[in-house]
Amino acid sequence: MRGKVTIEEAFEIPSNEDQSRDQAAIYVAPDDLERYLRQIKSITGERLKISDDNGIGYTVLSLTVPGIQGIRDQGKAESHAREVNNYIADKIKDHRDRLGAFAALSMHDPAQAGKELRRCVKELGFHGALLNDVQHTNERGRCLYYDQPEYDEFWRVAVELDVPIYLHPAAPTGENYKEHYEARKYLVGPPQSFCNSVARHTMGLITNGVFDRFPNLKLILGHLGERIPFDFWRANHWINDVERPLAKKNGDTMCERDVLHYFKNNIYVTTSGHFSTNTLRYVAEEIGVDRIMFSVDYPYEKLENGCGWFDNNADELKKVLGGRDGYLRVGRDNAKNVLKLSKFKDSDAPV
Repeated sequence: MRGKVTIEEAFEIPSNEDQSRDQAAIYVAPDDLERYLRQIKSITGERLKISDDNGIGYTVLSLTVPGIQGIRDQGKAESHAREVNNYIADKIKDHRDRLGAFAALSMHDPAQAGKELRRCVKELGFHGALLNDVQHTNERGRCLYYDQPEYDEFWRVAVELDVPIYLHPAAPTGENYKEHYEARKYLVGPPQSFCNSVARHTMGLITNGVFDRFPNLKLILGHLGERIPFDFWRANHWINDVERPLAKKNGDTMCERDVLHYFKNNIYVTTSGHFSTNTLRYVAEEIGVDRIMFSVDYPYEKLENGCGWFDNNADELKKVLGGRDGYLRVGRDNAKNVLKLSKFKDSDAPV
């Protein structure tokens, strides 16, 4: 398919070269290091060429992990977020028919995060924000989850602006890493730690009533839903039959609907880094084709692999997704609607 839209695609700014190498030590095979270090910094040249070669019409860029969420000092986090957002806005300004961006935000202060999100959407033309999971702080072992009432101020801004927030994983650190992963370090990342962390955070947003308070809020998860869809029945059963009655008895906040409801009304998933037709079939049957968007997870995954899967298996994927229209929706039309995209390269190319 020409004109595909891909929205979980990472970049790093040149001043973070050392951090890029640190991340590569976790996520990149040794013989792939130089490619990764080159491509994570390429915004236009090589990135656009590879996009052309693989039929990508529009890419939404976001700061790679750990991003601003890894900066423990509030002042430094807020300053660096603004620096990153200004940097990427400048880099893509002459290519807005090909490139967009998600804002990087410090989540130390919900009010400030909302203010920076507003600036990025209104002044820089960004499509929303991507958060690399919890916000680390200067307090030892303390991380900030956005499912607490004080973050309603931030979510209110996202709803007002009508932009999605992408919740992306980050590697475990500190005592969390030492206790759970030091002796099993090769579970860090896609094999296990990513889905555990983001699934917990997402389920917190659901069960703590964030989507009930903000029914028009849009959240995006990568990797076909961070494995939450495969636990729908069990999660719904316990929430409906056990947890909600307990919450009522204890006077606690609890979500009003089951988990599947929020995936069908508030949460979107992308195919980033998960190029499995059978998995896509299951997720599509559970939440519907309108909730799924194509993505790759470049440069951690190669565009050739993600696009090759989507393009070379088009006939099978059309069957999985309910025909040509479903295939088109996942490839680009859902992203057009969610991100309010207008014309871009091959945006109306035939399928």
